[in-house]
Amino acid sequence: MILIRNGKTFTATGRNYENGCILIDGDKIIEVDENIGIKNDMRVIDAKGGWVIPGIIDAHCHIGLIEEGMGFEGSDINESTDPITPDLRAIDGINPLDTAFEEAVKAGITTVMTGPGSANVIGGQFVAMKTKGICVDDMIIKAPAAMKVAFGENPKRVYNSKGKMPMTRMATAALLRETLTKAKNYKQKKDSAQIKGENFDIDLKMEALIPVIQKKIPLKAHAHRADDMLTAIRIAKEFDVLLTLDHCTEGEIIAEYIKNAKVPAIVGPTLTFKGKIETKNKSFTTPKELNKAGVKVAIMTDHPVIPIQYLPMCAGLAVKEGWDLEEALKAITINAAEIIGVEDRVGSIEKGKDADIAIFDGNPLDSLTKTMYTIINGKVEYRI
Repeated sequence: MILIRNGKTFTATGRNYENGCILIDGDKIIEVDENIGIKNDMRVIDAKGGWVIPGIIDAHCHIGLIEEGMGFEGSDINESTDPITPDLRAIDGINPLDTAFEEAVKAGITTVMTGPGSANVIGGQFVAMKTKGICVDDMIIKAPAAMKVAFGENPKRVYNSKGKMPMTRMATAALLRETLTKAKNYKQKKDSAQIKGENFDIDLKMEALIPVIQKKIPLKAHAHRADDMLTAIRIAKEFDVLLTLDHCTEGEIIAEYIKNAKVPAIVGPTLTFKGKIETKNKSFTTPKELNKAGVKVAIMTDHPVIPIQYLPMCAGLAVKEGWDLEEALKAITINAAEIIGVEDRVGSIEKGKDADIAIFDGNPLDSLTKTMYTIINGKVEYRI
């Protein structure tokens, strides 16, 4: 067993401790309290007055799919040959030995949501996974965890260069509607065939969309501009499917619409150059304004756009712009976990959850702070 003590403990449950204790048995947290007695069979980790928080979660990145220093050989992020590729699975392209995973662990990041890029209207399946391991199958928390879709500039640019649809925002929306309609029809035909005991030809593209139609996983919508986000919301309503708004660059312009649609926002990457038209209104005030409107917010790096180890800094820069510190911490812990659908296992420090914990020598959102320990599944995977 491991006992963590003497730390300013942010649990992300609403109850925090100025000097808390956490008891770990195997890969689970079994007790959280102000004082837990030390026994002979315990390994004691002294936080020395530092901050103890849940393992940090990046709710949108491409770690393992576009590898550090590898160029084309390590780039498996976009199959930009077909605008509709829902059958692509992130787990088949992730390299757990990508050195970026080491940087994530050193930064206290224990869970990531990673998957295909935004070249295609439908890009494929994202996965929620831990950041330590050598086999992706052993690192998975949830797969599939979301279906990537993209609006706006990226699919327009990619397929305009190929002289094929979509070359307009109208075509992007039309292709998505067409494919979701096919998926609903496919499921009805499959269900009917199963009831009747008839043979049925499996279509892997349509099979991949059944969890979306069943509202088991959301459409994970790449959208920067306000109008693109509203199109994503419109289509999600039409087909009665779940949705997350990823990037959400102009989200504060339409914060009330996002709130009324009951759609969460994964904001970023904000710590970058405004390199294209649809990111011209990018601002670190966006998380605060969305949160103020009642939208559930997470922060993302979009790694490698922002190197994944700078996720806490991105949350800190939002605090610098007036956001509440505790809300910013939630954005990279429990909010992120809830948005990506893994809150039953990670995102907070409480009994029964995975023992994923990060310990820092100061405020985790301060760029001068160092990671003291990163614990994943009850194992110390990094120490200073």
